[in-house]
Amino acid sequence: MKEAEGEVPLSGGRITPDVVRVGNTVRRPVTAASEFVTELLGHLERQGFTGAPRHLGLDDSGRDIFSYLPGRVTPRFQTWSHDQVLAAGVLLRSFHEATRGSHLAEGHPVVCHNDPGPNNVVFRDDRPTALIDFDMAAPGHPLEDLGYMAWTWCASSKPQAPPARAQAAQVRILADAYGLNASDRAALIDAMLDRQARNADWWRQHLHAPDPRVASNDQILSRIAWSLREHDHTAAHRSVFEAALR
Repeated sequence: MKEAEGEVPLSGGRITPDVVRVGNTVRRPVTAASEFVTELLGHLERQGFTGAPRHLGLDDSGRDIFSYLPGRVTPRFQTWSHDQVLAAGVLLRSFHEATRGSHLAEGHPVVCHNDPGPNNVVFRDDRPTALIDFDMAAPGHPLEDLGYMAWTWCASSKPQAPPARAQAAQVRILADAYGLNASDRAALIDAMLDRQARNADWWRQHLHAPDPRVASNDQILSRIAWSLREHDHTAAHRSVFEAALR
């Protein structure tokens, strides 16, 4: 899609194409999730939660308009500082608490973002300050988001990553920052493993899908393989991760 004059392509998201910045706004194609996202962002605004964009209506092309949040969105996962992991946990807890008990949670404890990786967070002064890209948001349990966050912010199977003990220490920092209770702490590593397996399954479902594609088959196969390596890494060091949470 060719961008109109004054439109700057944004490349942070991997799933929704044709996202652009126009001045102090972001324009995105309407999706099946748009109605829920619009209601969710309105609710967050009414609750005083500042860590999310505002929905501003539709433009003349029928695209969703969101407020632009200044800052940096990382293009890839990397090793984060303890302070950054702590701030991410506080941000996630604040988001969950703003949805707890709302009609949007539909009888579940909270609304989950479902993709709170570093690539969906705005950093200001190198600190996580806001969540973006709520297309996968849905009612759920906090551990669904925490398992994903513990994985994508703290753990990695890459050879150059910190050792498992250092990764486990950051999982504890995340759990402490969130204020995770004892029973949920005991279930956090299972939640990590579940999200890694679900990520592989999600990408597997998009193999050989018709256009428009979220990625090429080669890219999808690479992401499946990566998710499975991450799952194997977490499972192999499970005792180390669990010991850090006690």
